[in-house]
Amino acid sequence: MLTICNQFQLKAKAVSCQPYGNGHINATYLVKTENGPDYILQKLSRQAFHDIPALMRNIERVTAYLAGQDPDPRHTLHLVPTLAGERYLHASDGEFYRLYDFITHSVSLDRPERENDLYECAYAFGRFQRALESFPAQELSETIPHFHDTPVRYQALHQAIAEDRLGRAKECEQEIAFALAREQEAASLVNQLAGGTLPLRVTHNDTKLNNVMLDTDTHEAVCVIDLDTVMPGLSAYDFGDLVRFGASTGAEDEQDLSKIGLSLPHYSQLLRGFLAGCGGRLTPAEIAALPMGGKLMTLECGVRFLTDYLMGDVYFRIHRPGHNLDRCRTQFKLVGSMEENWSAMQSALRQADC
Repeated sequence: MLTICNQFQLKAKAVSCQPYGNGHINATYLVKTENGPDYILQKLSRQAFHDIPALMRNIERVTAYLAGQDPDPRHTLHLVPTLAGERYLHASDGEFYRLYDFITHSVSLDRPERENDLYECAYAFGRFQRALESFPAQELSETIPHFHDTPVRYQALHQAIAEDRLGRAKECEQEIAFALAREQEAASLVNQLAGGTLPLRVTHNDTKLNNVMLDTDTHEAVCVIDLDTVMPGLSAYDFGDLVRFGASTGAEDEQDLSKIGLSLPHYSQLLRGFLAGCGGRLTPAEIAALPMGGKLMTLECGVRFLTDYLMGDVYFRIHRPGHNLDRCRTQFKLVGSMEENWSAMQSALRQADC
């Protein structure tokens, strides 16, 4: 990998390049240099992303725009150019590589360690929305087409049910019925976008805690990372994914469904952080859509897990038989918990938006 590193404009000689982090898509390495700064090298997944040049154009435009909005270099990713002046390397082995400056004195967490970690995570993604408020979202490419187009996700589910390739539909009749009963509601955000009620924005689309770098000492949000899925979308998508990840009382693949529910304290913390980060830039309609974002992003994810299970586990990596069905069930249990707590979710929104 040092040969790859040396094809970028390093400020010092690279002396080591070791695997770093626990990402599931791209291969990530920490590059150490001789008396110079550290870097993050990534080999991009051609299986996950079919148009890497378009993906990298998105990242180059967004990071350049963010750098122009905020003079603190730690607050955005910075691409290191190749020796030829390009923002990524298409190497002789056919693979694509990029290099970022390492964000110093920061940490990425898989789980909250301090009381305000979820707040800071939500604040970071809200600040991301605020900083990109005037960026022309429609000029970005869709790195994963129809990513949050819930009607398209339901079309795939209907096809998987009709084909029933492995005869699995009978064992998940309850899950299928749960999904289909909510199909009309699942299109509500897409319909509001089409009708002009909700504005198109630049969205991150993978708003997990480990995609925010926190200051090592204070745990204040420093920078949003992993911009591969940055594309046009809705603010409710990013907030909704925060809720799906951060407000559940159990793991995404928990088999004991009694452990799964909505944590209202965590939900409230995410609301306050996201709205504070947005800094008053969301429209009233966008604010009103935030709870529905939480419900629909969770429902959509459950539909995707169910579809993949019916198709034979062809998309999501599994580690045991029935893994995707377990995942589907946790998402649907969380949706049900949101429905049970809908009044409390609305009340929390009113209090957070005061």
